[in-house]
Amino acid sequence: MSLFTGSMHLHVPGYKELSDDKELLEVAAGSQVFIPLYANHSLKFDVLVKEGDQVKVGTKLAECNDRMYMPIYASVSGTVKGVQKRMHMSLKPLDHIVIESDGKMEQAPAFQPLDYQQASREELIAFMKEAGIVGKGGAGFPTYVKYEKAKEVKKLIIDAIECEPYITADHVMMATRFDDILVGILAMRKMAQAEEVVIAIKKTHTDTLELVSKAVANIGGVRVEAVPDVYPIGWERALVRHIMKKEYDKLPIEVGAIVNNLNTCYAFAKALLRGQGIITSILTLSGDGVKNPVNVHCPIGVPASELIAACGGYTSDEVKLIAGGPMMGKTIVNDQFVVERQMNAITVLVNHTVKPVACQRCGMCSDVCPVGLQPVRIAQAEKTKDKAMMEKLCASDCIECGLCTYVCPSKLEVTENVRKAKRHMAMAKK
Repeated sequence: MSLFTGSMHLHVPGYKELSDDKELLEVAAGSQVFIPLYANHSLKFDVLVKEGDQVKVGTKLAECNDRMYMPIYASVSGTVKGVQKRMHMSLKPLDHIVIESDGKMEQAPAFQPLDYQQASREELIAFMKEAGIVGKGGAGFPTYVKYEKAKEVKKLIIDAIECEPYITADHVMMATRFDDILVGILAMRKMAQAEEVVIAIKKTHTDTLELVSKAVANIGGVRVEAVPDVYPIGWERALVRHIMKKEYDKLPIEVGAIVNNLNTCYAFAKALLRGQGIITSILTLSGDGVKNPVNVHCPIGVPASELIAACGGYTSDEVKLIAGGPMMGKTIVNDQFVVERQMNAITVLVNHTVKPVACQRCGMCSDVCPVGLQPVRIAQAEKTKDKAMMEKLCASDCIECGLCTYVCPSKLEVTENVRKAKRHMAMAKK
């Protein structure tokens, strides 16, 4: 981190009004779904089904046992058609299990529901592991790992902020599903044995603040905190910094914190209450490139093209399609990628040509970097392939939040150049 840092955050126009007051759109699966064989820590899966097998909603399809356990469940009932490589939201062609839907959505609960009040901490952690709960704020990290060795947890922080532009899925879920979400939160509190639960909500969401505050008013050790409308306050390091006034080295548990996304709490609640793994997702489909921005609820494995069609299609022939939000999401060349378990948004923007000019040495990218890096210097080191300088400038610490590109008056792709530096360093270590 630089000795001289600026605000390390910025208010970014949210465009939340495009989708936050609309009724949730239910989108059914089409003729086929494509279930990615993906875990962010490994791609080594044991596939448990074969071509021709009949499956139901909840049938276990595959499991990863490489360092961390991760099961994957069927999101529709129908016939397994095999494994096919497709472009994934990670920008890599990955294996997907193809299921031809029979339209019946017959259920086969993956496991029995569990009463968190009667279950022990150890039973809850084992249950979360088998349910395949992952971080649904975009990271997709197996959530049970945060709790296995957690000790002396002072605060369980629930991130309900949605600091990225356009994304409003959590806002809608709090308004319509908070009773379920609260079950997930209280179960996580038991797992963490936390002294306090803090639900962080953006201060501009006054209606949600009031609703959630009333819902937890009589629950001891649970409170709501209104946080500033700045980006990237939802990043766990920035959130811990704001709420606990502490910095840590690698993980929040070092200062007695565990951070979970609100959508993750909902996924865990569905597992506890209904015996469901992550077989559906609620995400925001928004931007000026789609005719009807809205939050959608759909099965995992539905192609983005089908969601966009359900939202009226594109507004322009030239659009930028982003898996995720516009700041941290990844731009994908076509709409054949599918809804993944950790996906919280698909952003569609009209593509405008921007011509960059030479760097003005203004330092704005360093001022707003939430990690305290010097992005333009890292980008310059990448250009000259100066690995020693990349390391000295801590390029690998970049969280790819996109603020440096957003503020750049020269319209340079600073974030992408820092991302290249990270890839260069990673390749050098192999």
